[in-house]
Amino acid sequence: MNRLVSLFEQYGQSPWLDNLKRSYLTGGELQRQIDRGIRGLTSNPTIFQKAIQGSADYDDQFRELVQAGGSVTDHYWELVLADIHGALDQFASLHAASGGGDGYVSVEVDPGLAHDGPGTEVAARALHQRVARPNLMVKIPATVEGLPAIQQMIAEGRSINVTLIFSLERYQRVMDAYIDGLDQLARDPSADLSSVASVASFFISRVDSEVDARLAAIGTPEALALRGRAAVAQAKLAYQAFLRTFSGERWDALAARGAVVQRPLWASTSTKNPDYPDTLYVDSLIGPHTVNTLPDTTVEAFADHGTPARTIDSDVADAEAVWAALAAVGVDMDDVAAKLEREGVASFQQSFDDLLAALAAKAAALA
Repeated sequence: MNRLVSLFEQYGQSPWLDNLKRSYLTGGELQRQIDRGIRGLTSNPTIFQKAIQGSADYDDQFRELVQAGGSVTDHYWELVLADIHGALDQFASLHAASGGGDGYVSVEVDPGLAHDGPGTEVAARALHQRVARPNLMVKIPATVEGLPAIQQMIAEGRSINVTLIFSLERYQRVMDAYIDGLDQLARDPSADLSSVASVASFFISRVDSEVDARLAAIGTPEALALRGRAAVAQAKLAYQAFLRTFSGERWDALAARGAVVQRPLWASTSTKNPDYPDTLYVDSLIGPHTVNTLPDTTVEAFADHGTPARTIDSDVADAEAVWAALAAVGVDMDDVAAKLEREGVASFQQSFDDLLAALAAKAAALA
């Protein structure tokens, strides 16, 4: 059984790879992953920090950039976008064959703009214009400040990956921003709504890591029995919100113009707790119109021993019961989400800053 192919062909879920580095392009690894069933790719500042600092693969290009002049930040984007262009090339045929359904590559705006809505809008537009490829998705964090930028980019017909979603309330606002943006775009009778794609990246394993720590601190039998259940329960409730939102007269009118749903994307799906199955956050979240973006180790684990089956809309009553039980034992999921968003933004910013500092030091050594 090819489990990765089965995810899409039998259950309507697209497995994407959550990693990119130069050697994947030059050594054939990315094409191997595409051949075995991977249908898209995501990246973030932490991924690029590890890639660029972790190998000598970028040294020749960086040396040429330094010799040509310019800022270290400019050099960073040249390095990153060279990888993005390479990945876009390799996914281009899949994007065409799927009618724009898959084959997307995501790159994130400067993480320092997470709480700067106007700055995010300018940066996202600039990335789209600079790369100018139909299978590019620009990533925008789902901060309160980022929501207007998301809506505006959709209204301009640009494909967006909304990242760092940790709560049901914020997820609803993200979906609303997508539909509002499509409504704006649809005011132009010549607009092609079918060319706009978006995913809403709902983070999974980090939720269990934070909630499990709080449950352990509470320490009651009722609390301890809920460990390892919050993230999947929240994702299943998010899928129900997705089904409700992308239905009804308003959505049907947009769909009649060619609009496609904004798929929920399950992110952070490697299992952090070694006591949990290593395919927990894949096996439990499979279903139509979804994406799961997998780090390399999770790709290999699922390909080897995952369980392809439709699970995302099963046991919804149990997910609702878990959600109620978390509140009953004293876990404030709104506070969990707020903390995880702060940490997520800070983590990407730190990776970005650390990489720029390392590049600056390397540039100084070359001078």
